[in-house]
Amino acid sequence: MKLPLVLLPGLLCDDAVWQPQTLALADIADITIADHGLLDSLGAMAEAVLARAPARFAVAGHSMGGRVAFEVIRRAPERVTALAILDSAFAPLAQGAAGEREIAGRQRLVALARNAGMRVMGQDWLQAMVHPSRLADRVLVNSILDMIERKTPDHFEAQVRALLGRPDARPLLPRIACPALVLCGREDSWSPLAQHVEMAELIPASRLIALAECGHMSTLEKPAEVSAAMREWLRPGLLAGN
Repeated sequence: MKLPLVLLPGLLCDDAVWQPQTLALADIADITIADHGLLDSLGAMAEAVLARAPARFAVAGHSMGGRVAFEVIRRAPERVTALAILDSAFAPLAQGAAGEREIAGRQRLVALARNAGMRVMGQDWLQAMVHPSRLADRVLVNSILDMIERKTPDHFEAQVRALLGRPDARPLLPRIACPALVLCGREDSWSPLAQHVEMAELIPASRLIALAECGHMSTLEKPAEVSAAMREWLRPGLLAGN
């Protein structure tokens, strides 16, 4: 019997960000991928996931999807059999100048998307999203830009609003009782390794994996390694018959 697995895309991402894992895990997992649409809060995204998910399921979130996964488990911990957080974070918007810089930076990108188009914005944003050595990989870069271009400035603005209003997940982490995978690119400049080390230390039953020569888009930059880590993460559920 296959394990129910819900995959949560990150900011401006869709099914394509999980395509390698969807193919690699198809033999052991019954996979559904969330679509956040125009929802503009992480809580609303989590409620939509829970409304469509099976009674019990494993959940994996990449980037913003990781924050949605925390909100899913905050609301219904008894339904989540395993949790994977990839290239994400748990802190709320910083106070003071740091928070103001984040707001300004995100608003600049939303304005660029509205004025010049999603692909132009994506080319700007992508510079910090993948490992520097992969910026010349046209197949990878174009696949990410194509994904971004499938969204609209309205999608972008709604999801940015959700991220800026993010709750503090730190108090939740020590209460997570299910098996947890915490994974990131070692050179992820958007969600640094140090954040994942702290996350793994706070989640009791967690395993930390940092992938070498990998940036923020780990599922696409290192698809085989991510898929292998997720297969190992799901193994206890398979052995237990879920």
